Amino acid sequence: MENLLPRFAEIIAAASQTEIQSDPSLGGHLVLDRQDPFCVTYAPFDYVNSRARVVLVGLTPGRQQAVNALLEARRQLVAGHDIDAASKAAKETASFSGPMRQTLVDMLDHVGLNRCLGMKSCQYLFGTHAGLVHYTSALRYPVYLKGANYSGSSKVTTHPMLRRYVSECLAAEVSQLRDAVWIPMGPWSAAALSRLVREGKLDHDKVLDGLPHPSPANAERSAYFLGRKAKAHLSVKTNPDLIDTARAKLISRVASLVC
Repeated sequence: MENLLPRFAEIIAAASQTEIQSDPSLGGHLVLDRQDPFCVTYAPFDYVNSRARVVLVGLTPGRQQAVNALLEARRQLVAGHDIDAASKAAKETASFSGPMRQTLVDMLDHVGLNRCLGMKSCQYLFGTHAGLVHYTSALRYPVYLKGANYSGSSKVTTHPMLRRYVSECLAAEVSQLRDAVWIPMGPWSAAALSRLVREGKLDHDKVLDGLPHPSPANAERSAYFLGRKAKAHLSVKTNPDLIDTARAKLISRVASLVC
C-alpha cells in the first residue's frame, strides 16, 4: 500500500501542536474510513524498514502513538525535510511509544531476543540498533471503537473494513520482509498473522507468538509473564497456565533462532 503522508502532509504541517494533541483526527480531516462502530484515522505509520531482521506487530496505534507520530511528522515537515525523512522519523519516534515501550523491552529481553541479536538489551532497538527492527501493527493506522482506542476482538479478521487493512497493508509489509522473524503482541495481532499464514502469504516458522500486549491495560498479564506477580495474586481475568506455556515456547524458539 502506498505511503499516504503526501496526501496529508499539508494538513499536518499547518496544524498546531495543540490542535494535534487535542484531536489527532484534526477535525475529521485525517479520517480514512468509518463503518460504525469503527473509525480509522491517518497517522504516519507508513514507513517500512526493509532491512529489518525482526518485526514487532501490535494491534493498532493508539491515540497517544498517533499524536506522537503526527507531532514528529509535523516537526520534520516544518523543518523542510522531505516526505521519506518525515515518514521514517515519525514511525521510529512513535512506535510502541509511551509507557508500553519499557514493558515491551523487558519482555523481549526476558525471552532472550537481546542475546539472539547480540545486544545487552532490546532497548537498543529503539536507538542505536533501530536498523534491525521494523515496528508495525495488524491494523496499520489508528482504529477507534466508539471514539476509544480499539483493544481488539475477532473482528480484526472478520469485519470487512478491518480485514481489508490486514489483507492490504499488513500483507504488503510481509511481502517486503519475507526473511524477518515476526513477533505479534497479543492474541489479536497474532490472529491477523495467522490469517496471512493460512492464505500462504507468511511462513508459519517465521512467527513467534505468545507475547502479551505491553499496553498498560494488559499490565497484569505482562507482570506475570515477567515473573513480577505471583500466580496466587492474579485476578480471574488472567490465565497463568496459558501464559506459562506461551513463555516457555517462546524462550525455546528464540534460543533456536539464528537472528
